[in-house]
Parts: sequence; structure tokens; C-alpha cells
Amino acid sequence: MHLFHSLKKLSRPSPATSLSIPPPTPPFSTPSPWHVSLKPNRGSWNQIFGLLFLDNPIGVGFSIASTPEEIPRNQKDVAKHLYIAIKQFIKINASFKGRPIYIIGESYVRKYMPAIGYHALKKNGKLRHVHSKVNLVGVVIGNGLTDPVSQVATHAANAYYIGLINDKQKRQLESLQAKAISLAKKGYWSEATNARSEVLNTLKNMTGMATSYNIRSKLVGEALHENLMKSVKYMVEFLVKNTKVLLYEGQLDLRVGIVSTEAWVKRMNWEGIDKFLEADRKVWRVNSELAGYVQKWGNLSHVVLLGAGHLVPHDQPLNSQAMIEDWVLEKGLFANDQIENLSTNLANIL
Repeated sequence: MHLFHSLKKLSRPSPATSLSIPPPTPPFSTPSPWHVSLKPNRGSWNQIFGLLFLDNPIGVGFSIASTPEEIPRNQKDVAKHLYIAIKQFIKINASFKGRPIYIIGESYVRKYMPAIGYHALKKNGKLRHVHSKVNLVGVVIGNGLTDPVSQVATHAANAYYIGLINDKQKRQLESLQAKAISLAKKGYWSEATNARSEVLNTLKNMTGMATSYNIRSKLVGEALHENLMKSVKYMVEFLVKNTKVLLYEGQLDLRVGIVSTEAWVKRMNWEGIDKFLEADRKVWRVNSELAGYVQKWGNLSHVVLLGAGHLVPHDQPLNSQAMIEDWVLEKGLFANDQIENLSTNLANIL
């Protein structure tokens, strides 16, 4: 069993902060999957942070599973593997010991983020010596499928109210959604996952707009199939009580968008949820240009990025870079209730 990692150090001096687990903004990009030439990515998140990329779960990319049985089948096993990998990385690279760690994921990886954060904080609580702990100080969930039962119910209304489907199609989708929800509530997880796929495929056919990047490894897909519709909301509730949490979505995401996220956020079992829901949603600008909206209270921040779909850093690389830098450094909208984004890094590289 082997988890592959790649470390990308920061581009210039910065506070001693590291980001861990696969941020979707590498230092280099390619024109397309069919071109292997590399060019610097101005929106990379390693401008002022170090990045640790992990091919995860075991069985994907360069992370090798000796046998199919080693491929994890639930988020708890995924979290255990990631935790061991982070601990081993810190052991090998002593300079990272004690440095702040942020774990970040987008698309299906978003389900791993609450799991690894939850696992790490629980482990930390059992360790006596501070140097034995993973110094987790923040978790980022992009377009997160966190509480599937509440989220799958939003697709029809979301598409209808932005004019992508008509009333007849809306009713068709609602019927399919109800089937997925019913199966999940009965604990028929594999069937519920199939039913959700039917919802998304129908939506794609109705709109002609969605581009689906899905499971690329059949073995891994089959291993985690039953896990997809299971909720990790309770893990996020634990995280927000103990560390910073950032949720973000692209305004145009049809798969797991803003309405989908708000559906589960407003149901959070957290003492600060009422104050968060009453907090102002502020206009966010990058270099004086409208970039999106930010809502924040306590440890929880929620960002909507304009002009972005499901893969936010790909669609809005510079704005997502500004978002993550200001959130980590607690600048701009993430401090002092200011309206304007204060990221200086973006201006420096333009």
C-alpha cells in the first residue's frame, strides 16, 4: 500500500503556513489533456504557501493498492490512510513539524476533507505531547457533497429558477430526486447512488450543458459506490466547533452548487448557526472587480465565486487564489468585517 505525494514549495517568502491534500491549483498547467507542455499557473496556491498533493484514495493515480482489498470502502478508512500519510510526511520532513496545516479538496474529494479533519482532531485529543499532533487549523470544502439527502433534493428547483428547465421537466426531476432520497433514508446506499446518478444524467440531457468528470478507476468507483450518499455533515459540525472551515461554490455549478450547500448548512447542529445565517452576505471584490460574495460568522465562512462552475480554481484561478490567501491570512472579508478584498499577492503577479 502506497500513497503518492508531491510537495510544491512556496514561490516567495511568507508566513510559515502549509496547505495539505489536493488543492486543485498546481504550479503548472497544460493547454489541454492532449498537450504535455507546461506553463506557469498564475493562479497557483503556492505563491505564498507550500502545497502537498496526495493521490487519494489508494488505488488512484500513483497511489498503489497491492490488492483490490486495500482500496478503502468508506470515508473513515480514507481518513485513516490520509492521516498516516501526513504524519509520515512530517516525520520525513522535520521542518514541517508544528507548522499550520490546512486540508483542501474539491469535487468528490470534498467528502474526504471532513473525514480527515474529523479523524485528525479526534486523534489530537488523545495525544499528550503537542509535537505528536497534526497542527490542523483549517478545512476547505469546495462544492461539497456533504449531506446528499438534503442536497439531491435541490437540483430541480435550482435548474428551474435559472431557466434551464421548464415546469414539466422540473416535476420529472423531482420524482427522480424523491426516489434517491427514499432509498438513502432506507439505507439502500448502492441503489440510492444509482438513483442520484439518474437525476444528474437526466439533468444533463435536459439542459445539454453539464460536463461530467466522474470516476476514472472502476475498482475505486466500485469500492466507494455505497459510500457516496452517506452524510458527513456531523463531521463538519464537529470541525466548525474546533477549527476554521471554508465552504465555497461556483455560482454556475449545476452539480453541487450554492442552493445545494445552503440546504444542509441551515440544518447544522452548531451553536453558532443562527448567527451565521443572520450574518450579512457581503460583496467581495478582487482588484476592484466584482468577484463574488462572502458570508462569515465565527469559524465558518461561505464564499460564492461569480463566473465559475463546478471546478472553481479552473474557472476563476486568480479569484480563488485571492480567496484562499485572504482566508488563511485572515485578511479582507475574513477579518474586521471589511467589504473590499485586500489581497496584495494578486496585484503583484498581474
